[in-house]
Amino acid sequence: MNASRNPSQIIATIVAVMSILITAGASAQAEVPKPFSLYVTANKNYKGEVVVVLPPKEIQTYINKVKEGAKKNPEWFKEYSAKAKPGIPLPFHENLGLSPKEYGNYRELWDKREFKAVQKVGLRFEPVGDKWRMLVTGAGARISLLRFDSKADVIKSTNGDLKRIEDIDAAPETVLGAWKGAEWKFEEETGLGRTKENFAIGKTADNKYGFVVYRLQDITSTNKVLFDQSMVIRFLQK
Repeated sequence: MNASRNPSQIIATIVAVMSILITAGASAQAEVPKPFSLYVTANKNYKGEVVVVLPPKEIQTYINKVKEGAKKNPEWFKEYSAKAKPGIPLPFHENLGLSPKEYGNYRELWDKREFKAVQKVGLRFEPVGDKWRMLVTGAGARISLLRFDSKADVIKSTNGDLKRIEDIDAAPETVLGAWKGAEWKFEEETGLGRTKENFAIGKTADNKYGFVVYRLQDITSTNKVLFDQSMVIRFLQK
């Protein structure tokens, strides 16, 4: 060390080095890959909950009537429901087994659905080598095994690569309400069966909550379900 340097020079050097480090840290955070950068900050701990969506119990009466209507017209119901948008109640039709008034009551109850917390979890989006992961505690631990490759825009799983599909732009009447996000999907079918894996991340229309949605299914060639895990995690954006 140069003994001729006085304390003020040493302090100035330390301040300069710290400034460089702080700037580098800010740059690293700014480099969080899209679309994740729209929803999370790197190395920030988020408080989340595994949630389920529950409408009022009274809605079951109308659901049972729709089930009876489906039994009376199975082919029609299969075709009609296949054309409907996923996650949204079926549009009114007399074959559903509901009168116009009953259908109106059914939709009113659906609009009163609420989120129920099942388990608290922590989330953290962080770099792992040249890739990224969403670290999730508790029930969401399986999600932590996934790795996001920003160059290829794929999520790597032990099953294979989840490829980016159409972005989510959900309407208010969908299960989770109005929210936007990005989704990746893996699907493989062999002589033994098929495997489906989905991962999505996004946020609510009011920017208050973020969502991480994950599902993994393993089904045999005879349609026997070997494994089916579906999870919605809601976390505070701030």
